[in-house]
Amino acid sequence: MSVSAPARLSRLLALVPWLQQHSGVSLDAAAEHFGVTPTELERDLWLVICCGLPGHGPDQLIDIQFWDDGIIHVIDAQTLERPLSLTGDEVAALLIGLRMLAQVPGEHDRGALASVTAKLEHAGYAVPTGQAKVVDTVDDDVRAAVDVALRDERALRIEYLGATRDQLTTRTIDVRRVISREGHAYLDAWCRSAGAERTFRLDRIVSAEVLLEARALPSTDETGERGARLIPADASTTVLVDFTPAGRWLLDVLRGDLVIDLEDGGGTLRADVADPAWLIRLVLAQGGDLVVREPADLRAAVHEAAEAALARYGPRAR
Repeated sequence: MSVSAPARLSRLLALVPWLQQHSGVSLDAAAEHFGVTPTELERDLWLVICCGLPGHGPDQLIDIQFWDDGIIHVIDAQTLERPLSLTGDEVAALLIGLRMLAQVPGEHDRGALASVTAKLEHAGYAVPTGQAKVVDTVDDDVRAAVDVALRDERALRIEYLGATRDQLTTRTIDVRRVISREGHAYLDAWCRSAGAERTFRLDRIVSAEVLLEARALPSTDETGERGARLIPADASTTVLVDFTPAGRWLLDVLRGDLVIDLEDGGGTLRADVADPAWLIRLVLAQGGDLVVREPADLRAAVHEAAEAALARYGPRAR
């Protein structure tokens, strides 16, 4: 009978501390305790003795003897001599992750998420006050509509409040997936209004309606997609930005076309941005690793902003 990887991992984590406390147990008795056959347990043991601490030398691997007479002895459990227990910080991180995942649309087992969260909280764990707080600002109807659109591969009509222009726009989009960045959930989608890939922050969607028509995503060849990038929904200015090897991370921030790709890691990216002022601040903060090539007026604006910033520091800064 096949066993899922999570189920086997859970058994392996419990196996070593239990054997440590029951030294001398027979292979058959241990197999019965864990609800597996002796052959399955023996397979687990062969896997366990290949695990250990980084370095993985002979003195860093878990050492269990079981192959001579069917009796199991734990010689060296490394750090697994006791059942796993979580620290307060680990539990806080886990609770935050569970609550964030519960906010993200998609085919999650929401019952399981709620059950695990409730069990941790019932055990007395809680996110320490003042350390972190997850605020759910996504409308339930919006989340439900996105769930249906993803599940049934249908188009979605949304009312979206842009971040840079503070305008409410109505758009028809085809959702590709949900991504999470820096504590926020985004819809990676094809925007029919813009005729291009756009990213919509979930908590800025005011309303959402699932349409009868099927989702119609362009192929990767048509979009030149390089993976999920955070392109604001109200992107409108096309720019050419040169980047050094140290500034190559720009490819992870903006989806666009890599016009030049140098051997040393530098290059030139063509991309759309919603707020030129945001790009100016970004370029100035990178100390020369990013340089605006086009459009000319934006390049001039970067130069003027740099001159103004230097002027505040006086003659010594020049």
